[in-house]
Order: sequence, then C-alpha cells, then structure tokens
Amino acid sequence: MEPNCVIRKLVSKALYFRRLTPEIENQINSELTRVGYISDVDYEALELLMEEMDAGRIQLVPTM
Repeated sequence: MEPNCVIRKLVSKALYFRRLTPEIENQINSELTRVGYISDVDYEALELLMEEMDAGRIQLVPTM
C-alpha cells in the first residue's frame, strides 16, 4: 500500500458506514484536486465504492 492513500481511507470510511456523505464526497474531490492524479490503489477503491453504490449496498446521502 502506498504511504498516502487518503482517498482509499475515505472510501473505507464510506464502506464501513454504508453511506457516502457529502462530507466524504467533498474530501475525496478535494484530495483529487490537491494531488492532481489518482494512484492505482485509490482508483481501485473508488471502483469498489461505485460498484457497491450500483448494487444498492451504499446509500448516497443528499446534501441538506
């Protein structure tokens, strides 16, 4: 694992809670913007998150 897999950690948090909150989504977007690229580990984590959301196992929490 790469030493700074922030996106992977955020995805893990969403998977644990079975919810993608606006806060987690914003943190993922901020990290992508800050770094300017995505590592293979983070890409795989985001793929897993999208698969889980498509399967209905992760709830997208709307912005209030």
